[in-house]
Amino acid sequence: MIQAALARIGEQMGMRIWLPKGDRSAVLGQWHPAGGVLLDSLPLNYDDETLRTLEQIDVIWLRVRSIVRAFEVEHTTVIYSGILRMADLLALQPNMKIKLHIVAPAARRDKVFHEIRRPVFARLAAGPLTESCTYLSYESVEDVAKIKHLAHLNASILEDYEERVE
Repeated sequence: MIQAALARIGEQMGMRIWLPKGDRSAVLGQWHPAGGVLLDSLPLNYDDETLRTLEQIDVIWLRVRSIVRAFEVEHTTVIYSGILRMADLLALQPNMKIKLHIVAPAARRDKVFHEIRRPVFARLAAGPLTESCTYLSYESVEDVAKIKHLAHLNASILEDYEERVE
């Protein structure tokens, strides 16, 4: 399960992890976090609508009280649902500067790119979603998970694996 791999990678890099309440039992079947790593609530000062949106994102990495990266995993759902959640977040908080990722199998890459280029996502007040959100393949996540000494790396290691939508 890619959600568990993303949580594990984040934990190894020293992040605290947020998972939606409805996904936890499945993810915790494959990932066993140390105490205090998995957050019970988001320690963020946003309005209720923004917090509800954040709480539905598949995996969020946090350092102290700041979001470092947010991941929407698109395995069986329609691709645009995760993209829409990321767009909602930026519409609610146009000044938010975090790294957003759509994670999907390589076979769904073209569909991700097609959907993220839709006009509704290109005309956000914060700028086109393609400027804030990148694509990560399952294979890339698996490659990152194999890197030794992740504890000594920071989240920018993902930049070597992400693909920008152009």
